[in-house]
Amino acid sequence: MAEKSEGIKILSDNRQARFKYEILETYEAGIELKGTEVKSIRAGKLNLRDGYALIRNGEAWLLNVHISPFEQASQYFNHDPRRTRKLLLHRQEIRKLIGKIEQKGLTLVPLKVYLKRGWVKVAIGLAKGKKLYDKREDLKRQDDKRAMERALKNY
Repeated sequence: MAEKSEGIKILSDNRQARFKYEILETYEAGIELKGTEVKSIRAGKLNLRDGYALIRNGEAWLLNVHISPFEQASQYFNHDPRRTRKLLLHRQEIRKLIGKIEQKGLTLVPLKVYLKRGWVKVAIGLAKGKKLYDKREDLKRQDDKRAMERALKNY
């Protein structure tokens, strides 16, 4: 889970998103976090599975991402695990996203959370929902690829 390349350490990956959605574009955003949230994220205590992002009043928000409370902090200073967090994007990126989401009916899905030069970043994907037959086709393609690799390995 902790992969290092060019100063990037992946803390959490949302593999389910790539199965449920067709990712059209990806964006990198910062997250506005509290101190206990940062410590929990660095410990790898977060879940992106049910998360999504919205744009309200010209600001991007990350919803339904679970960051476990930090064990060493008291309950008084700890954070709410599923609170709404602000995403830090450039104004022109937000304008571009607003246009694409409203016109085409796309959604924003968090793909992975990682550390980049000490800062917590989230990769957000502009996604279109897959139909059931698309998911089946992907599974079939993966099985075929696995079978071919197995056959080449034994050869």
